[in-house]
Amino acid sequence: MIIQLTGNVTYPITLDPTVWIFDDRKILLEDAFSKNKTDIESVEADELEKAAERWSREIYQQKIKPPINKSISRLEGKKILTNSYVMPINDFINHAEVKPDAKNATLVTKNEEVNISLDELRNCYLMFAYNGKPLKEDGPVYFYYGDGSNKDAPIKEVQKIIVN
Repeated sequence: MIIQLTGNVTYPITLDPTVWIFDDRKILLEDAFSKNKTDIESVEADELEKAAERWSREIYQQKIKPPINKSISRLEGKKILTNSYVMPINDFINHAEVKPDAKNATLVTKNEEVNISLDELRNCYLMFAYNGKPLKEDGPVYFYYGDGSNKDAPIKEVQKIIVN
């Protein structure tokens, strides 16, 4: 259930989609391909603002008393376990530091290899949860182009991403 990001990068990394369900960068599948990207961007800005407030609150609380681990509320947990999510991959690509001469990428699946441009890779989404559950049968992730052109037929069983 892991994916390797290797090839023409400074730092090859291993991705574990099973922990992305708790990642704040995840996006609801139905929101990823909505026509109105400004709404998504405003939601992301609101989430960043909330995260900054939480950070400030945590720093303040640490000065006063020991920090307390807060769990997810029941409502948040229920929402997580019923929705389908995708993860933008661009942050991971930035962390791997793609070398300047890289132009393409290869998606290695169980049965084939799919060549895509580096720009397509940077703008893609990886679906990691369907109805709140990991993609065990034909996962670990599905690959969706950022424009949603393969929304109805994603590339399934992506096991490795090689930057060329």
